[in-house]
Formats: sequence, structure tokens, C-alpha cells
Amino acid sequence: MFKNIISPVQAWLLSQGKCVGCGASLSGGRTEDFQNGSQKVTCKCGRVYIFDTAGKKFRRGRLDEA
Repeated sequence: MFKNIISPVQAWLLSQGKCVGCGASLSGGRTEDFQNGSQKVTCKCGRVYIFDTAGKKFRRGRLDEA
């Protein structure tokens, strides 16, 4: 039940370019070049995101990408 409520909110935050944990803008996070032209972005709260430069979208980083 909670996943049905939280998942759309997290998807909306990512579409706005904000962290799902603290709500901070991901444009201010630490960036590193990552595989195939994407960027690894680390938020100030420690969560890891992958920014696809071709599609201009963020997604949560998997454990093996951290």
C-alpha cells in the first residue's frame, strides 16, 4: 500500500531534478563522468543518481553503481 503512494511522488521528484530523500536540487550535487556518456551525481545526503545526458533524465543508482 505504501509503495503505491510513495512511488509516484518519487518519480515526480526525479522528473523535477530533485533528490527523493532530502528534496535538494541534484544540479548542485557532486558529479563524475560515468559509463557511456552518463554522469554519476551524488546528493548532499549521500544518495547516488545516474543522469542520462542524452535523455536528460535522472534515475536512482543501483548498488553496483555506487
